[in-house]
Amino acid sequence: MITGYSTPEGTSEFAKNHPNVAKNHFKQFDGLVLSSIGIGTYLGNPDDVTDTLVKDAVIKSTTLGVNVIDTAINYRAQKAERSVGKAIAQLIEKNKAKRDQLFISTKNGYITNDGDVKEEFWQNIQNTLVKSDIIKSGDISSGYHCMTIPYLQDQLNRSLKNLGLECVDLMYLHNAAEGQLQDISKDEFMKKLGDVFEFYEKQRKSGTIRYYGMATWDCFRVPQEHPQYLSIFDIVKMARDIGGSENGFKFIQLPYNMYLDQALTMKNQTQDGTTLNIFEAATKLGIGVFTSVPLMQAKLLSPNVLPEFGELIRASHRAIQFVRSTPGVIAPLVGQKSSSHVDENLELTKIPVLSEQEFSDIVSRLSP
Repeated sequence: MITGYSTPEGTSEFAKNHPNVAKNHFKQFDGLVLSSIGIGTYLGNPDDVTDTLVKDAVIKSTTLGVNVIDTAINYRAQKAERSVGKAIAQLIEKNKAKRDQLFISTKNGYITNDGDVKEEFWQNIQNTLVKSDIIKSGDISSGYHCMTIPYLQDQLNRSLKNLGLECVDLMYLHNAAEGQLQDISKDEFMKKLGDVFEFYEKQRKSGTIRYYGMATWDCFRVPQEHPQYLSIFDIVKMARDIGGSENGFKFIQLPYNMYLDQALTMKNQTQDGTTLNIFEAATKLGIGVFTSVPLMQAKLLSPNVLPEFGELIRASHRAIQFVRSTPGVIAPLVGQKSSSHVDENLELTKIPVLSEQEFSDIVSRLSP
């Protein structure tokens, strides 16, 4: 097991070791120096060929100036975490990176089988989780989600083993509102969420996680009357009530790109009579935001889909540049496996992140 975790000193050293990127490619958050582009590991078949592609893509991305690595236990049935773990071990073994230079996040909550065990999905769940009483009757929602403490403890242990780490920098509760609120009331959900936050705070004290957060799809970018809507102000208050002013709830993740733009355009977060979009609210609260689907799973790369701006010829560059330059966003998480895609996407590290004024000017020009 690899010891340590991401630190201000380590991430600052990582940035200094990559002088060929744009000066503002790295952003500071809570003392950490994090790349404005991260690598995501969601898509792909649970097979050995994809394992190698993901491992190699993580290694190459890191050598090109990316120190934000995102995964989840259910991605490719645990094999994504294992591929990331192999990449980290190889980077450290070959002195291409140190553990304290890398910011590694994963997610728990969804029910997942094991892609390395040749069993049917529910047979694997029965053998690994039900027979051992980790999951009991009624624990799994209709959205294949579980947020009981025994289950999250088991999944955390598995994630650490898969990654080969003693400590993960960021643990997200994965799509909890989306996976639970079709079955239970908002009051019951918030009580369960409080229990999860208490669990995460205990894990922080024991040194298995550094931060925790919520990886989401709908809940922070829908109207307030939507059944799955959550207030980030209420969530942060809960974290402070449970963990105090030094609590570990510091990050959220949500989908965002030039067309899936509700996080920017919808003002749905209200406090003291002021209504903000989720990026503005998160900034006000000191919450870092990572975003998913910057390329909308390649749908934004088709010809004539994205408007041109900033003399960026490649559609992939325009898509990523728009997201990484959005005020309040630390980094988009780009799913990239082939060596050529890594090279293409990370050419953008040499191009400065837009200033807030430059971004605002583009938004104004693109608005209907």
